[in-house]
Amino acid sequence: MELGSILQFLENKTILVTGATGYLAKIFVEKILRVQPNVKRFFLLLRAADAKSATERLRDEVIGKDLFRVLREKHGAGLHSFISEKITPVPGDISYEDLGVRDSFLKDEMWSEIDVVLNFAATTNFDERYDVALGINALGALHVLNFAKKCIKIKMLVHVSTAYVCGEDAGLILEQPYHMGMAKKGDEKIDINFEKKIVQEKINELKLEDVPEKEITSAMKDFGIERARLFGWPNTYVFTKAMGEMLLVNFKDSLPLLIIRPTMVASTYKEPFPGWIEGVRTIDSLIVGYGQGRVTCFISGPRSTLDVIPADMVVNAIIVAMVARAKQHSEIIYHLGSSFRNPVNFSNLHDFSFRYFSEHPWINKEGESVKIGKGIVLSSMSKFYSYMAIRYLLPLKALQLFNTLLFKKYQDLYTVLDRRVKLVMRLADLYKPYVFFEGIFDDLNSEKLRIISKETCHETDIFNFDPMNIDWEDYMINVHSPGLVKYVMK
Repeated sequence: MELGSILQFLENKTILVTGATGYLAKIFVEKILRVQPNVKRFFLLLRAADAKSATERLRDEVIGKDLFRVLREKHGAGLHSFISEKITPVPGDISYEDLGVRDSFLKDEMWSEIDVVLNFAATTNFDERYDVALGINALGALHVLNFAKKCIKIKMLVHVSTAYVCGEDAGLILEQPYHMGMAKKGDEKIDINFEKKIVQEKINELKLEDVPEKEITSAMKDFGIERARLFGWPNTYVFTKAMGEMLLVNFKDSLPLLIIRPTMVASTYKEPFPGWIEGVRTIDSLIVGYGQGRVTCFISGPRSTLDVIPADMVVNAIIVAMVARAKQHSEIIYHLGSSFRNPVNFSNLHDFSFRYFSEHPWINKEGESVKIGKGIVLSSMSKFYSYMAIRYLLPLKALQLFNTLLFKKYQDLYTVLDRRVKLVMRLADLYKPYVFFEGIFDDLNSEKLRIISKETCHETDIFNFDPMNIDWEDYMINVHSPGLVKYVMK
């Protein structure tokens, strides 16, 4: 198979992007607008009540971001007209049929023009309400598929999933699909219609009992974790993403399908400039907390590998895979990560973070430099629980005793500390599968794609996604950590 010109493939294409305000989606849109300004049109689906609100979200949450500064410099005063010509904001929501697009004229226009659909929309919160996660990550994927089938010029659906749909598998994890009903443990098959039914029954039951909305949210979060672990997944996020893949593989019919499974997505490696990031991503909560002096320990298994991939490499791989997918017809899955070819482990992360924040202390809102210690690396959950007991739980018990003796003088302090400890314990439980993860993601399909790209496409440098090129020490200390300080810890 020969790829030919990637830029030529993108020329005059009309592309629908869901989850358009998301991190990867923005990088994807910016990349194509920058390298192939002759793309015909983007329809960007944004959760909004109407066209005016969608336009405002496009301006504030997409084009207005620092990510687009290279494009702004390139077009200058002409950027507004360029964006108006190339991007149509679409108010909608993948939780609904026809993606919640109410404008019938716009919907017909989309169905007649769209060449490629990319589904970036997802809720990535490990601790999401089950009804919300099921509606977006699983049923939402099916709604996107059904919408794509109505597009008369459609060439493929690209669905962005996660490598961690594997649950807590260990060893070499292959680029294989999930078929309908496949569970990770137990004999019972997953019935997605039944999951929909019991979710609604649970909500109705809570509402009949006049349970406050805050408590309903808490109950639905717990319910999601319970259902996920029943079938062998560690949290609601990866469980519902796995169900989304099942629905796509089962109902795709003749529609060409491409499933992208990135690992832990980090800041940009090079494009449009190094270090751009938005929000606290998986590993970043540890780095940010450590730099701010709030995290004093790192938990990691002795055999755990940290699988990180820069966001621009993910986007480059998606674009190259789209071109390859247009020339073949079976569904194909790509793992996009680094653990197989260029692994980095958690001890490296601890070392890089210590070195960076020792030399470049974070300045807090009082204008003071935060001094960080070396930190403690805990190699098991039992060691973590012992550490928490000594550092927090015993002082809490002492404070509780003081409250009793001193007429609750320290009640407010006790309440704050108690809430913080409970939060830390819940987060530790949610992140435990990843800090002790012993899987390696096979990327045979991705490697084949890299080889074909190098051999048959002269634009390989523009769309680099080879993790072998990454010097982790340089990237984490000189790119990723400064990016976190600039864009997340500000």
